[in-house]
Amino acid sequence: MTSTGFPVPSTDPPLWPHCGLGATPENPVGCRGSQVAPDSACLTHLTESDQATYFATLAPGSDLDQRGTHLTESLLRSLLGALMDPATGRPRFGAARFEEATFADVGFGGATFSGGALFSEATFLGYAGFGEVVFSAGAEFFDTVFSTGAEFNRATFSEDAYFHGARFSGEAEFFETTFSASANFRSAMFSGEAVFFETTFSANADFSQTTFSANAAFLEATFSADAEFTSATFSADALFAGVTFPADVDFTWAKFSADAEFGQATFETALQLGPLVCQGVLRLSGARFGSPVTIKAATTLLDCRRTRWDSTAALRLRYATVDLSDAVFEYPLSITAKASPFTEVTGRAALSEAELESRDSAVRMASLRGADATHLRLHNVDLTACILSRTLNLDQLRLEGECPLSPAPSGLHRQGMRVRWWTTRRTLAEEQHWRAAQGRTEWTPAPDGIDVMGPAGLASVYRQMRKSFEDGKNEPDAADFYYGEMEMRRHDSKRPRAERALLALYWAVSGYGLRASRALSWLLGAMAATVLVMMLWGLPKDDSNPATTGRLSGQDISLTTDKPDPVNPSGALASRLTSERWEKSLRVVVNSVVFRSSGQDLTTTGTYIEMGSRLAEPVLLGLAALAIRGRIKR
Repeated sequence: MTSTGFPVPSTDPPLWPHCGLGATPENPVGCRGSQVAPDSACLTHLTESDQATYFATLAPGSDLDQRGTHLTESLLRSLLGALMDPATGRPRFGAARFEEATFADVGFGGATFSGGALFSEATFLGYAGFGEVVFSAGAEFFDTVFSTGAEFNRATFSEDAYFHGARFSGEAEFFETTFSASANFRSAMFSGEAVFFETTFSANADFSQTTFSANAAFLEATFSADAEFTSATFSADALFAGVTFPADVDFTWAKFSADAEFGQATFETALQLGPLVCQGVLRLSGARFGSPVTIKAATTLLDCRRTRWDSTAALRLRYATVDLSDAVFEYPLSITAKASPFTEVTGRAALSEAELESRDSAVRMASLRGADATHLRLHNVDLTACILSRTLNLDQLRLEGECPLSPAPSGLHRQGMRVRWWTTRRTLAEEQHWRAAQGRTEWTPAPDGIDVMGPAGLASVYRQMRKSFEDGKNEPDAADFYYGEMEMRRHDSKRPRAERALLALYWAVSGYGLRASRALSWLLGAMAATVLVMMLWGLPKDDSNPATTGRLSGQDISLTTDKPDPVNPSGALASRLTSERWEKSLRVVVNSVVFRSSGQDLTTTGTYIEMGSRLAEPVLLGLAALAIRGRIKR
């Protein structure tokens, strides 16, 4: 800037006849203002009388050539007064050329530009007011500098509007502005807020490579043709809530440093959204996609609550936590975690994810509550904290790749005077919340705003997840959901006591037929106890040897064999614990496990013990075999 506040002039001569006053060795061009015929000076350097003569030649609709001119506020006021249309009380321009012109505070409010309005490379040092201005022909603001605020509220651009490379240092307002032809903001820079609230873009809108350093508000704007935001940069919130995109919309390689708000937006024919990077929330809540679409995004949170997909959709994500609560998709919807950054066709990474790299790039599901999972496919999506309750047709959900769920705390855990042993298994987040609500500190409590579901409801969710895995021919992993279902039934206080007692016994003996180690432990314990009891009371004191007696009468022989009844052992108990009795007892017990009689003479007590052993211990063996089979079944 010079001492007068105007920009340092270029040393290259302009393309129009110019004033040239003030030339110096450092600036041989001098003043760049366009000459006002028949004088050789520009409007700024005319005498007051010559200025008055020039203004007198102007009438509403006159053409202007003020290229390179430094227009002070008083000069611009006089110029607008000379062009004032008495019928409307507003200035009316013909073809207006203000390339490289410099303005102080300027207000073109309500003016009409009947010819082309050329402001390329102009500089507005003060406020630039173009509210309700009508540009009947083309309007060019190439590389224009708006040093403070710029207002185009309710302005109308009947033909192409070019803001390519324009720089808005203050707030830029385009409230209810109408672009009847193409609007070109490519490579523009908005340092203050950019407000395009309820703006209408009737033709193509190009914001490629545009930089928004403050909030960019396109709330309820209407894009009737293509909207291009390729490689655009949003350093603050980007607000597209309620926007309608009836044609193609392109956010390829766009970068959002804060939230990207597309709530209630409509994408009628968009084929792809992204790839893009969003450090904040990519909000699509209430949005609608009318055609097949692929969404590619690296973001911290993808909010798809109440989002509607009217056709197939594929979500390719990184770093994202996804919320699909109450979403509607009547066609296949797939969510896939992408392992590597998004790249161009050449294989080069086009966007930096440096701000997200402190996080795990895994994709997590936050909630499916209220959604219909009939057509949903998840690939390598983390379900550890996902709310699955109240999901419709959850049994038709398909999980592919690695989709971990929340693990149960394993090992010994002390709670007051009680010590509990938990076995490793996958659980629903809702079970974690319920157990934490019971005072189990080793489980994960429910986040704020999440209701805790009771065992009755959780049993149904576990049952549907089990069916989903079984239908997918993954019965070994379905076992964890069967275990969870049985656990919830056991803890459901509304079920009959007898049923809960039976389930408790089933759990304690074999972990619902899923814990082979537990069943084998009980089996070995039962066999050891049976062997001990046999040694102490089941085996007779001595082997009962049969005795044969006979009588000879002539040539006839009569033989009788008698086997004495087993005699109960006597003496001290310790004297019965011999290796011989142990071997006999072990043979009896082992045979009983496989439903065979040992053939060993037993006391009455031993007979009943063997009968009980032949009933209970094979059951334990069968439960162990069932658990092993469940883990290796194809």
